[in-house]
Amino acid sequence: MTKIGLEIHCQLTKLESKLFCPCKANYRESEINSNICPICMGLPGTLPRLNQKAIEKATLIAMALNCSTPEKIAFFRKNYFYPDLPKNFQITQLNIYGDTSVGGSGMIMVGDKKIRITRIQLEEDPGRLIYEGSSSKNQITLVDYNRAGTPLVEIVTEPDFENPKQVREFLTILSNLLENLDVSDPSLEGAMRADANVSIEGGNKVEIKNIGSFHDLEKAVHFEITRQESLHSREIPIIQETRHWDDKRKITISSRSKEEELDYRYFLEGDIPWIRIEKDMQEKLKLEMPESISSKKERYVKDYGIPDQVANVLSLDKFYSDLFDKSHNELNAKEVANIITTDLMGLVDTREKREISKINSTHLRDLADAIHSGKLTRTSAKNALYEIVKSGKELSVVISELDLGNVSDENELLQIIKLVISQEPQAVEQAKSNPQTINFLVGKVMQKTKGKADPKITLNLLTKEID
Repeated sequence: MTKIGLEIHCQLTKLESKLFCPCKANYRESEINSNICPICMGLPGTLPRLNQKAIEKATLIAMALNCSTPEKIAFFRKNYFYPDLPKNFQITQLNIYGDTSVGGSGMIMVGDKKIRITRIQLEEDPGRLIYEGSSSKNQITLVDYNRAGTPLVEIVTEPDFENPKQVREFLTILSNLLENLDVSDPSLEGAMRADANVSIEGGNKVEIKNIGSFHDLEKAVHFEITRQESLHSREIPIIQETRHWDDKRKITISSRSKEEELDYRYFLEGDIPWIRIEKDMQEKLKLEMPESISSKKERYVKDYGIPDQVANVLSLDKFYSDLFDKSHNELNAKEVANIITTDLMGLVDTREKREISKINSTHLRDLADAIHSGKLTRTSAKNALYEIVKSGKELSVVISELDLGNVSDENELLQIIKLVISQEPQAVEQAKSNPQTINFLVGKVMQKTKGKADPKITLNLLTKEID
């Protein structure tokens, strides 16, 4: 039997400052080693000051993952030396004196599979190592301490995963959940990282680290299972160790022997007192908790009759669901959903494209209303959407500048229809015996009007002319 457990590290990117000092939590915009202070560098005589908002955000995650939330939490020193850890210890949490981490046991469903959460702990992120050099012989390691002290939530699962596919599905669900809670942006570089613990029956647990993406994690777990099964079949012992994922060779390589809990010499952090999680704060967080993804999907289907598949796609991504909720009403909801899932998702399919996009909820509302009223055809609306995303201009301006107005004048359309009929005699004859083929002729009219012909009027006129 294969057992897989995860340790997921999620930065609380929506916070303004680091976990124990006033430095910016958003270190990505800073010059290397400029977003630091004596506290996050661990200089002698400095004292940590806990970020209250980090406690609230971490508690919110615990609630969303159905975890128990203790009355009191504590912080510990995890002692080990790495070049990216300037204090030579990490301030983190550990359940030594009962459940004292921000979140206790919980669970989340992956399809029909129940994945148990062991605990959720709040801790500081270490710095970042940068490797330079063309080969291992001349490679050097540089350290950027800007990330040191960034608020981080570690989510530890039980070894409930049975295959790599379940791992990938779980991480996707978790990523969407964190984004929906507005506590983290998992798309940012390094904002969401995961290590996997893999073991097969009769073998020791092996930890896999240094994995850059969910896709690579799935590959790494698959490789490690295959490696361990190969060793087991040849009666070679599987040692407990930490292995790194080599992205170039697509294999795991041995890094070091796996540390035990005792090796870290945990002890209570004397500079941070025990913290009481007040019931009032928890109740306030429950009231402020955003609508869940599953609830959104159910509402879209039930209240607006949006197809199940479209509602699922729409509810999973906070960017799109927020746009939908701000722009729709009872009359245009289906049209807005269609514009987002059919056209907009293809235009702003990356984080970078979203950031430079000029579209807003008013644009979407106007587009849907224009389609519904017949002012724009779907083809013209798609062209307008493309221009709006780039420029942010009002729909009326775009229609005027690009001459996208719907051609609905019957006399004008009739002249175009007669031209099409004269050019497509074979299609006309087919349409007389098979009415469905008339759509080919409608398409020809659309081509000549650059997608601006009113489809209903065009169909009615064509039908009369052919009869």
